[in-house]
Amino acid sequence: MRLVAATAGGYFKVLDSLRLSVNVASLVGHGTVRKAVMGRAQRTPTETELLRMESLVDSAMRAGAVGLSSGLIYIPGTYARTPELVRLARVAGRHQGLYATHMRNESDSVTYAIREALRVGREGGLPVQISHLKLGGQQNWGRTADLLNLIESARQAGQQVTIDQYPYTASSTSLSTLIPEDVQADGRDSLQARLARPAVRKAVEASMVARLRRRKLKHFSYAVVASFPPDTSYNGRSIEEINRMRDRRHKARVEAATILDLVLQHDAGMVFHGMSETDVQNIMRYPQNMVASDASIRVWQEGVPHPRGYGSNARVLGHYVREKRVLTLEEAIRRMTSLPAQTFGFTDRGLLRPGFVADIVVFDPATVADRSTFEKPHQYSVGMQYVLVNGRLTLRDGRHTGTRWGQILYGPGRQL
Repeated sequence: MRLVAATAGGYFKVLDSLRLSVNVASLVGHGTVRKAVMGRAQRTPTETELLRMESLVDSAMRAGAVGLSSGLIYIPGTYARTPELVRLARVAGRHQGLYATHMRNESDSVTYAIREALRVGREGGLPVQISHLKLGGQQNWGRTADLLNLIESARQAGQQVTIDQYPYTASSTSLSTLIPEDVQADGRDSLQARLARPAVRKAVEASMVARLRRRKLKHFSYAVVASFPPDTSYNGRSIEEINRMRDRRHKARVEAATILDLVLQHDAGMVFHGMSETDVQNIMRYPQNMVASDASIRVWQEGVPHPRGYGSNARVLGHYVREKRVLTLEEAIRRMTSLPAQTFGFTDRGLLRPGFVADIVVFDPATVADRSTFEKPHQYSVGMQYVLVNGRLTLRDGRHTGTRWGQILYGPGRQL
């Protein structure tokens, strides 16, 4: 979870007052900090602006954030250059935080993106956590050895680097990520003004089709709407299907135009099918890889979201441990418990050991399984029998007990 840097202390107080059922730790988001200082401006910050951003990161770390995060495919993070990230990472590093990054690219330029992340860690003086490592686009399938060798070489050279992964061959983000970043600069009004110019719109559509062709696809069938509030009949349908629902020509260029029309109306949540199962398994075998969901809290029966919000951990234990034998049970559990606890600096959690906090899940290895699918995502996993949070029984026989004993897990830089 990422927080608003300027109100980090207040955010933690609100969460604490709510008496949550789970523990919560938070990173301070680079995009949030940049937006607070510069809005959606597509430029390098002035020294005054950079100092203000450093101050916001410092404030959040003192309030208890565990590190700095970045989302470099999203506005405004995409406009930030590496030296800006290094400056802010140094602040988090001074408070013993880490740098967690949704990298700048996860397809054609993924090796550049990994090198940038490693550079931020080296020059910022802090550990690097690469979020949900993947290879997007059919043209990139089979490159996992290159990515993992880069990461392992950095570790062998003494750098602290870890990764995480959700166990699916589809990603999920907003529809606007298909639109070139420069067209989205300076806010929604600017986007609308640019796309109102026929020459600009034509060029944008052409660039989107060219990107589709690089993926070796003829249509935008890989892009499926998860949530589109203006017309919920689109939920669960691909852009190719929606284009046909609108009685438009079955052409990629027309589908690109449909995407622009949708974004101008509302930026839809999407599921993008574009990864190789072989790559997913190869990345999963890497020892410094944690299990993640990369999902927000689901609202029951709302939209057609990615199933990772319901099934990630159970899918690893059931599908990839019991059925596929990609990991041993013991190794999968380490990826979900002690490895993330150690990565984020929680020295009294993640192991069954005297004196450690009792965050415990009791499950049946023979029956644990995910039930959530891309077609019917709103289904809970099975086989999780008991959950203890901070020593209090919170789930019994798969049902919530009503206990709300969760805590805020503060970073080591917190100052009371």
